[in-house]
Amino acid sequence: MRPPTADRLGRGAMFALLVHGLLIVALTIGLNWRSSEPPGVEAELWAAVPQVAAPRGEPPPPPEPPKPVPKVEPPPPKPVPAPDREAEIALEKAKREELLQQQKAREWEAARLKSEQERREREEVERKKEEERARQAYIERQKEIERQKELERQKAEELKRKKEEEAARQKAEELKRKKEEEAAKRKEAAELARIQKQREENLERLIGQAGATGAPGSTGTAMRSAGPSAGYAGRLKARIKPNIVYPDEPAGNPTATVEVRAAPDGTILSRKLVKSSGLKEWDEAVLRAIDRTAVLPRDVDGTVPSPIEIDFRPRE
Repeated sequence: MRPPTADRLGRGAMFALLVHGLLIVALTIGLNWRSSEPPGVEAELWAAVPQVAAPRGEPPPPPEPPKPVPKVEPPPPKPVPAPDREAEIALEKAKREELLQQQKAREWEAARLKSEQERREREEVERKKEEERARQAYIERQKEIERQKELERQKAEELKRKKEEEAARQKAEELKRKKEEEAAKRKEAAELARIQKQREENLERLIGQAGATGAPGSTGTAMRSAGPSAGYAGRLKARIKPNIVYPDEPAGNPTATVEVRAAPDGTILSRKLVKSSGLKEWDEAVLRAIDRTAVLPRDVDGTVPSPIEIDFRPRE
């Protein structure tokens, strides 16, 4: 319910003031009608304290007798006017209007309290809704954090899986490479064995054609037995060592001794390791270098000593 407007309150206030004024006038008239003038009172004055007489002198003239106080008659009572019916009606109307205004004020206050209560209830509902929204937002944030953790865990597992797959792939490639190297070595060994066999066959054919004079159990390939000159071993090493491919630097200076057989024209027919250096890689590097050399130089007398043993050292 809305409170009364300002215009209505102004008219009501003016009317109430008018009624109260009439009420005061009526009460004043009633009091004057019932009051009466009090009767006059005569009194003589006496000294309350004794006084000492003055010295005798001329007797004072006799005092004049007091004048009598005139008696005042009270005014006749005023006639009480008859009660004003219109004033009573106005008073009653003012009372009713005042009661109506009070009722309206109470209703307005009740409406205000009700509106305030409804506002508080709405605010409470909104507060609860806001708390629920905040709780839902907190739950959503927690869910998002859990989703992020799950994604990070999945990414970590995926990264770990990829690393394991990469390690397995590298291991497989390394194993494959080793197998290929072993296969290449076996193939190279087979090729060397084939070359060696072919050289031996060529040696037997050359020996048969040349009519060698060696004993039946001789393993030489020359037409006649003869020893190499003093500097021939150095010439052989100078011819073979450039073909040695060995990048490592071994500890110490191990020696690999190789026996080489060649045809009269210097063609290498065979080679074999007589004494190992203790390093398999160095021994194999020396044998491969001899195979690459293919032809030995002639000695000072124009022949190629065969067989001949040569020592090879890394630091030489």
